[in-house]
Amino acid sequence: MKKPVIGLALGAGIARGWAHIGVLQRLEEAGIKPEIICGTSIGALVGGTYAAGKSDVLEKWARELTRGRMFRYLDLAFGSGGLIGGKKLVRRLEEDCGDVRIEEMGIKFAAVTTELATGHEIWVRDGPLVPALTASYALPGIFPPVKVADRWLVDGAMVNPVPVSVCRALGARLVIAVNLNGDVFGKNNLAADLIDEDLQFDNLLERIQQNPGKALNPSTLMIRQIFGHGDGAPSVFSVMMSSINIVQDRLSRSRMAGDPADVNVEPRLGHIGLLEFDRAEEAIQEGRNAAERALPALADAFAVLA
Repeated sequence: MKKPVIGLALGAGIARGWAHIGVLQRLEEAGIKPEIICGTSIGALVGGTYAAGKSDVLEKWARELTRGRMFRYLDLAFGSGGLIGGKKLVRRLEEDCGDVRIEEMGIKFAAVTTELATGHEIWVRDGPLVPALTASYALPGIFPPVKVADRWLVDGAMVNPVPVSVCRALGARLVIAVNLNGDVFGKNNLAADLIDEDLQFDNLLERIQQNPGKALNPSTLMIRQIFGHGDGAPSVFSVMMSSINIVQDRLSRSRMAGDPADVNVEPRLGHIGLLEFDRAEEAIQEGRNAAERALPALADAFAVLA
């Protein structure tokens, strides 16, 4: 059966985004290969590396991530526009994709970002791949904004968490959307507390606890204020992550209600916290399962839209 031009909209979801790897694998096994991929945040990261032919490298890295390895990539950088500088992540991406340009890839690709000055939705469709990916996942307040073509850009999830509309604008006849936030009553942001706890034992907060009477310098006090929590109250960091997740979830529902995809793929990821990047194996498998569940709907869509 002749297939229509397929666009794949890969949504935001932080650590749950490893599920996109499994979705792409199962679709390809079924003979479904998108000609257009549009991604937001981690959806851009997975979709961009797939379009560049580097998906095996990303999958290997994701599966090898442990809690300890993950924290080694989180370089605290106060005064840079975000809590985390992100330079270690950028260096890793440049090792694998540093010479790739978007317009030279075999698949039409767009990374969805948000212009910081105006709030406009910006689609990065040409130029070096790595800055486009880092801009698309630059969570405000967490990662610093990225300058691309004289614009300061941040996470595209602030404006378009599941970029169905971008796929259609680029010529897709059949749009498959992968929404990572379908489990409304899942674990949500409990992983934000996990990262707080790990930083307490991996960073300066451990020394604070061991020497409570010792004078603290301003940077130490700031770390304690941001990542510390007590009396059951969430930390500043946890509140930030939870707030970002709420905005993304509500905006996803609104955008997809107004411009629905032809086929929705919804991995069941509520049991995986937003920052549990060390659970890639589970997320990838659930991505495969979700794509499998969507295959009958895809067959029906091909019959109608071919």
